[in-house]
Amino acid sequence: MRKSFLFLSVFFISILAWSQNLPESYRRAQVQLNSGSYWEAMNSFKEFVSVEKYGNLANYAAFHGAQAALGANQPNQAIDFLEPLASRNWNKGEEAKYLLATAYFQNSQALQGLKEVSQLQNEEIKRKAQNLIYEFLIKQSPDFLIRNLREFQELSGYTAALSTVLNSKSVLSSEERALYYELQRIGELSGSSKIKDEILDIVVILPFTDGRSGEISPSSFTYELFEGIRFGVNQLKREGKRVNLISFDSKRDLNHLQNILKEPAVKRADVIVGPIYLEESDLVSAFAENAKIPFIHPLSNLGERFQDKQYSYLFRPSAENIVDGIIQNLKSQRWGKRVAIGYSNSSRDEKMNAFLKEKLTKEGFRIVDSQPLNPRNAASFLADLGVRPGRDSANLKVDQVIMLTDDPAIAQSTLSLIESVTTSLPILVMDSWLGFNFANFEMLEDPNFYFISNNSPALDKEAMIAFKTDFYNKNLVFPSMNAVLGKELIFWLSSNLSPSFGFDLRRSLNQQQFQQGNITWGFNFLNSNSNNYVPVFGFEYGELKPLTNQ
Repeated sequence: MRKSFLFLSVFFISILAWSQNLPESYRRAQVQLNSGSYWEAMNSFKEFVSVEKYGNLANYAAFHGAQAALGANQPNQAIDFLEPLASRNWNKGEEAKYLLATAYFQNSQALQGLKEVSQLQNEEIKRKAQNLIYEFLIKQSPDFLIRNLREFQELSGYTAALSTVLNSKSVLSSEERALYYELQRIGELSGSSKIKDEILDIVVILPFTDGRSGEISPSSFTYELFEGIRFGVNQLKREGKRVNLISFDSKRDLNHLQNILKEPAVKRADVIVGPIYLEESDLVSAFAENAKIPFIHPLSNLGERFQDKQYSYLFRPSAENIVDGIIQNLKSQRWGKRVAIGYSNSSRDEKMNAFLKEKLTKEGFRIVDSQPLNPRNAASFLADLGVRPGRDSANLKVDQVIMLTDDPAIAQSTLSLIESVTTSLPILVMDSWLGFNFANFEMLEDPNFYFISNNSPALDKEAMIAFKTDFYNKNLVFPSMNAVLGKELIFWLSSNLSPSFGFDLRRSLNQQQFQQGNITWGFNFLNSNSNNYVPVFGFEYGELKPLTNQ
């Protein structure tokens, strides 16, 4: 059992860890790239492309430098980054060839791009490259495509592009007509017409900077969230799914945000993720309702303002969802009717306290105490309820305690007291407590802590372990909790925004009451704008298990 607890502690600590042995300027270059500051990122990565000096990191620097160069519309510089990688044996060789082909196409070197694609060996990347070929070759002349058909006729993207180009001509030569009918016979025309219709277009709007300093911290929660989102999108692409990700920095500037909402990419999006802060999210929600585009707030639990909306959602449970989940679990355990509630001064926790007092009373529970918490009074709050050193549960004034806070300082004060007493009093806390590196739950004599889900990660899932490993291999850092949420958000969107339902999120969500998560425990959005699935977890033989089935 102790071994299992140790695994859980190490896992939570590792996914919250950020500090690694990467040069600070390299991490800054990564941030610049992911936030769309392509010129700055391109120049920053150039510092690290020397293999003699930086070893394998130089390969990553060249690869990401090329991505930045393409984002800055500098394909010639992308080629300079990538051509040296073509002869190197490293784990992203195929991705580098694909990126080099992209750079060739953007630099009007179509033949070189086609030859690069022809050398690809990875089947997933080869399939992805066919879409790349198609997008660039539909702009070529019929003469070019016919002249080089023999060399590249095995590339499906090439023949699909030729079909589209021929179909757009009002008058065909005899040779063109023969090719047209031959391609039509083998079905290329019908296939090419679907390419644009099945792309999932995701727009992310996050406050990467505050609009003044222009600096982005690699440890900021918005950057961590975007890292997970970007990872999830790239995984979908590797699986052969057609998805497009475009990000914008809201800068916490409403005027700037208004201009973002005028962007063509935003208007044709299938879904908008973010922003975060109240005034920004309300503006985007109003836009989304008018444009009939789903808007997802990725982190908030304050969802009452979206309850009457058709297109605005919380990815997480609302404050009321969490309260309903707590009450359902309390009723199932029958620990008793006396409840004490401690809560922080955050808007969410104050709202949950109000909901709990109202709803618990209606369910026949008695509120023994309810008071705001801070690091100074957390221990005395429990002591006043009878949780004191040298005493056991017989003298308790309460049957269960609910502590509504994500504050690590309050958690530390609480744990210091509980470790010094003998009590089996059930204490319900938010699942964020599992991630605090001082929280040695395995050292407690009684496993009396229970954890309220807020889209909790499922730590023992193979998908979660694989995500942690793959994320580290790509970024050389472990994923944070916000990165976990970003990755799972993309899984949820891709599972519910599909061509089969016409990218209709509401229609898809109403098809099932419960949906299994990929790296979290799951979702229930049936007739709801937020996640109704809120289990409470307890430790059972060293593993987190839901107290009841919902």
